[in-house]
Amino acid sequence: MLKFLKAQSLKAYNTFGFNIKADLFIKINTTEEFQELLKCKEWRDNKHLILGGGSNVLIVEDFHGLVILNCITGIEILEEEDQSVVVKCGGGENWHEFVLYTLKKNWGGLENLSLIPGTVGAAPMQNIGAYGVEIKDAFHSLEAVNLQTAEIEVFTAADCDFGYRESVFKHKYRGQYFISSVSFKLDRYGFHRLQMSYGIIQDVLKEKGIKSPSIQDVSESVIEIRQSKLPDPAKIGNSGSFFKNPVINSQQFNKLIEKFPELPSYGLDNGQIKLAAGWLIEKAGWKGYSENGVGVHQKQALVLVNYGNGTGKDIMNLAKKIQDSVQNKFGVELSPEVNFV
Repeated sequence: MLKFLKAQSLKAYNTFGFNIKADLFIKINTTEEFQELLKCKEWRDNKHLILGGGSNVLIVEDFHGLVILNCITGIEILEEEDQSVVVKCGGGENWHEFVLYTLKKNWGGLENLSLIPGTVGAAPMQNIGAYGVEIKDAFHSLEAVNLQTAEIEVFTAADCDFGYRESVFKHKYRGQYFISSVSFKLDRYGFHRLQMSYGIIQDVLKEKGIKSPSIQDVSESVIEIRQSKLPDPAKIGNSGSFFKNPVINSQQFNKLIEKFPELPSYGLDNGQIKLAAGWLIEKAGWKGYSENGVGVHQKQALVLVNYGNGTGKDIMNLAKKIQDSVQNKFGVELSPEVNFV
């Protein structure tokens, strides 16, 4: 039997830690429960918000509707071959815990994505990525419930149309599906090629005296890097990287590099140039700034934080000021990575 809660605080379900409330709230533990929910008046009569780990969402005010928390768990092997394995994971599983599980099994492919907050089901929505690896690199397929038909549909990588922090679930199919499980094709021990193109990973491994790193070594290095740069949401409310790294064309880049020769940049295969949003924000003078109980983190300008008494509107207003400032100084538009509700 489905259990609905009224006037439920969402403080524990958003990593900014805002003490906002939902008129109705429910935890979904199985795909069948969600399909049952779609038949209920509580679903039909209310607008809805589906949450995973609440790590990539900015809820600006109390939600007057139904909030659904994805709590579907479980891990199973779908296919096994000599060099690889396909593993299926429930959408409500904690992402980092799942990565650690794959490392214990000596399956390579997700080690660079260690310590990213959130759930497995939310990961493909924005094609999470870090240190040269994105979800799409190891993605096999996902199962999602169509909110209109209640049918389970399978999406391949091509169906998801992954891009930089993008997928069809953020645009074309936004608000139309509930991701119940995600499957990954991972490499067995001895058949995996490590991705260490980011020099900072190589630096950490060198400091540790590791010349022939394992997937576990890379994961531990990534964890160390992230912990040194990013605040723990359990201590300071935040959603990790708030803005995407902007991508510009070569003509715009050439003009910028003349004026700012120290500008960090990464060339992409399509000839465009990716810039470091954190550097732009820092050079615009925002690093360490605070107002109204919120601010820009002192160690990483890409992270907006709630010091404990801020609101979602305060974060939204601060983000707008930063966007305007970067646009005025560099002529570059910053786009939020988090989803506004």
